[in-house]
Amino acid sequence: MQGRLSAWLVKHGLIHRSLGFDYQGIETLQIKPEDWHSIAVILYIYGYNYLRSQCAYDVAPGGLLASVYHLTRIEYGVDQPEEVCIKVFSPRKNPRIPSVFWVWKSVDFQERESYDMLGISYDNHPRLKRILMPESWIGWPLRKDYIAPNFYEIQDAH
Repeated sequence: MQGRLSAWLVKHGLIHRSLGFDYQGIETLQIKPEDWHSIAVILYIYGYNYLRSQCAYDVAPGGLLASVYHLTRIEYGVDQPEEVCIKVFSPRKNPRIPSVFWVWKSVDFQERESYDMLGISYDNHPRLKRILMPESWIGWPLRKDYIAPNFYEIQDAH
């Protein structure tokens, strides 16, 4: 079933894939990484000027990584927000997604956390570096195939 935003994107020739609606009735769309930045700018101009949240997850061990954006458009008043969920999938071997920092500055720490935990590189992010783990940390702790270091062996070596 195609939602309102999906129909608008189709009308304007913008490539995407409708993923239906979530349990709250929020439309969910998939955007290719190479199209994400330009579509993000268009969505901002269209009225989605509030980024409620950004997160990322590992779809399956050895599979894709996903960056998820929850956007809000308040056209008819704060009591009637229009929300959409955007998913951008990337291969785990070299996960690269354009940063939308220059569209929604509130994504700053959220993209950094997704980088820190899953290793997704957000191209053109002004401060993309670890935010939770020490800079010396090796690996991406929230990937399903991550093998945690044995801290007892590390302590015994010192």
